[in-house]
Parts: sequence; C-alpha cells; structure tokens
Amino acid sequence: MSVPIQPSSAARAKACCAATYGSDVVALLLGDSYHPGGLALTRRLADRLDLRAGARVLDVASGRGTTALTLATEYEVDVTGVELSDANVALATGAAQAAGLADRIRFQVGDAERLPVDAGSFDVVVCECAFCTFPDKPTAAAELARVLRPGGRLGITDVTVEADRLPPELTGLGASIACIGDARPVDEYHALLTTAGLRVTRIERHDTTIAAMIDQIEARLTVMRMTARARAEALGVDFDRAPAVLATARAAVADRVLGYALLTATKPR
Repeated sequence: MSVPIQPSSAARAKACCAATYGSDVVALLLGDSYHPGGLALTRRLADRLDLRAGARVLDVASGRGTTALTLATEYEVDVTGVELSDANVALATGAAQAAGLADRIRFQVGDAERLPVDAGSFDVVVCECAFCTFPDKPTAAAELARVLRPGGRLGITDVTVEADRLPPELTGLGASIACIGDARPVDEYHALLTTAGLRVTRIERHDTTIAAMIDQIEARLTVMRMTARARAEALGVDFDRAPAVLATARAAVADRVLGYALLTATKPR
C-alpha cells in the first residue's frame, strides 16, 4: 500500500515499482519497512518458518535490506538478498557493512522471475509485499520453488485484492506502483504456489495491517503538507488526490476487498 505518486514514465509496472520503492518520499511516508505490519509481521513470518541459527535464507525483493538485517541479527541466519533496484542493493549493502554483518548478509541485483542463484541452495525463502508486483507470477512462483532445497520452506506476506470489486480509484498504473493493481485473492496465491510444486501449510489474514498503514500515511502526509509540501510535490506526491484515495482504500479494507495475508509453504522432499 502506498500513496498517489505520479509515475515518471509508462515503463513496466515492475520497474516503476522498484523505482518508487527506492525513492526518498516513500521512505519518509513508510519508514524503514515498506510493507504492512512492518517488522512485527516480519518476525511473525520468521517464527512461522521456524528459522534456526545457521539457516540459509533468500530474501526476494529485499529492498533496502531491513528484513535481511532483522533476520540475520535476531535469528542468526545467513541471508542473500535479491533486489531489482541497483540503488536499493547499494543502500542495503552499506547497511549490512555498517552493522558488521557483511560476512552473513549479501545483496545482488536480480529479477524474481530469473533468480541469479542455484537450484536447491536455500533452506528458506521469504518474499514480503512483492509477489503481487511480479508480472509473470507463475514463473516467479516456479523460481521460488526451484531455489529451495527439498524440505525447504517459503514465507510470503502480500497484498490481497478481490479485483472484480476493486474501486476504480485503486486501479491502473498508479495502483500497480502502490502494490494493489496486480495483487490477487489469497486463494489465487495458494493456487500459484501449489502449481509450482509447493505445499501450502498456513494462511493468515492480516488486513488490519493495511488499515494501520493507511493511518500512518495519512498522518505523515499531514506533516509533509505543513513542513515540506514543495519538496514532496516535486517528488510526485498529489496532496489534492491523496485524501480521496486513502478513504477509498480504507473502505476497501473494511469491505474485505483489499487486505493482507501471510502464507507459508514447503517443498516436498
């Protein structure tokens, strides 16, 4: 979930999303963790995956490295992050070095539909608030399965949408950048993972995290309007449109049209 930000071009939604989530304005609005539920939900996902010290973890669409740093620090795992944005990879690498974790965390540029890692090389794969942005979801699901060892575990948290009930204000390219436009119902995520050869073991709904993020964005927009309006508008924030879009998103959450889910799956031995 994000804010009305005008895209700089009509490039593919995936590339636009990567650029948007690497921007300063999104960091101002969403903080260090760009997904609903923040690090609390990241820790819940890690616990559901039964992370153990020394496990090899792949963080797909790793952003600025917040999830990777948290998992390496709190669960003592070895993390590889794959991220589409060169800028985010550079920032994440710097953060790992600053934290003294460069020996256990590494980041590289790569596409989720063509992961630059060997088959069967990870115990756990995590992907937070990103699967919904992948244009070719069956291929991406197959890649997530490919890189897991037999018996390995996958954890996803992501936006869910009942597309036929989605209001027009939350559709189109802008919604794709906001990680809404190509999100799917949770049952479809289940089907995609099953088709890829994985066994879904858990589904949890966390719709309240979307509502909380909407409240956070609304509060931070109010502050930005008063203290940094010109800069925010130069970065693409549409203050006039934002209240209506956020109100529509809040109503969609209440109607269970828009939500957030946690899924775990295993790769059969």
